[in-house]
Amino acid sequence: MFGEKALELIKELKRCGDGLLPSFNEETVRQVLEEMKSLFEENHKDVTASSEGEQGLFPGVQLRHAALERNKRILLTYLNERATSIAELRWQMGTVLPPDIRSRLAEHELSWLQKYNKSLTAYMRAVGADITHNLKPPKSLLIEVRCTTEHGSIELTSGRTLHLSRGTHHFLERSECEPLIARGIVEEI
Repeated sequence: MFGEKALELIKELKRCGDGLLPSFNEETVRQVLEEMKSLFEENHKDVTASSEGEQGLFPGVQLRHAALERNKRILLTYLNERATSIAELRWQMGTVLPPDIRSRLAEHELSWLQKYNKSLTAYMRAVGADITHNLKPPKSLLIEVRCTTEHGSIELTSGRTLHLSRGTHHFLERSECEPLIARGIVEEI
C-alpha cells in the first residue's frame, strides 16, 4: 500500500523517544524515494494518455499524487526531526559528539553538523559571548561555593577582597564565581 515504508521511518523515530537518535535508515529512505519515482512515472504515463484522449484516468492520478505528497511530507518530517535532534545534541554535548552518536549519523548529517558548528561559532564570536553556556537562567544571582585549593586573597569586581582558603564556603555573585569555577579554584555547592 502507498506510504507504508515512509510511515516506518516516523514510527522508528517515535519508538526511540526524546533524546535518542536511531541510525539513519538509508535503505528505507531509498525505498520510499523509489516508490515516489514509480508513482510519478505512472502519473506521467496516465497524464500523457489522458491528453491523447483516453478517459477515466484522472482518479488514479489524483490518488497517486496524494500518495506522492504524503511520502514527501513524511520524508521531510523524518529529516527535520533528525536535524532538530542533532542540533539539540550539539547544544547539550558541545562541538564533539561521542563516537556512539556519531556512528548513527549519515554522511550528509555529519556535514550539516559541521556547518552548523561553524555558523554557531561565527555567531558567538560576532556577539562576543558563549551562548551555549548556562542554557537555563540562574535561580539567583548569588551562589554558594567551596574553595578547593589554598589560593590566598583575590579582589572581586565589587572592590571587596576575599581570602580563599581550602574548604572555606563563600556566597558570591555568579559572574564573579564562573572564572574561579572554570580554573578549579572553587566548586559550586
